[in-house]
Amino acid sequence: MRTLVLNAGYEPLAVVTFRRALILVLAGKASVLAEGDDPVVGPTEILGRPSVILLHRYVRLPYNKSSPVSRRGVLRRDDHRCAYCGKSATTVDHVQPKSRGGAESWENLVACCLRCNNLKGDHTPGELGWNLRIQPLPPRMGFWLIKELDTGTPEWDEFLPASAAA
Repeated sequence: MRTLVLNAGYEPLAVVTFRRALILVLAGKASVLAEGDDPVVGPTEILGRPSVILLHRYVRLPYNKSSPVSRRGVLRRDDHRCAYCGKSATTVDHVQPKSRGGAESWENLVACCLRCNNLKGDHTPGELGWNLRIQPLPPRMGFWLIKELDTGTPEWDEFLPASAAA
């Protein structure tokens, strides 16, 4: 079982094992905000299995780091929705085609469904009269770095921003 760790400001910081979470709680460095169903049975006591913990001290995050561009990252940033039609996206498209000098950057890549990707081909959206549903930008840091949030548990939903829980 995994445990969501929240910074002192209630923003997601990491996902750790329940053992690590118990150590943080027992050491007085964190408090439990939500518990899972299965208790942890020790030799002398029974403890609740932490699902969400809150650190008592604030941990500064390196917000000046930029995340490398990846297919998975673009799909995650765009919530797996096509930037042109809004349907479920499984591919990535270059807004400015690579053959016309388009770069492999956060600003030039968008999530795209297979149909739109095939129709667009080697054209720009302007040439086809298409509009982008979203403005492709580099992702915000913070919860973005926590890959485990993709497969979170329902107990975490109330502690995550709407864009992280999706």
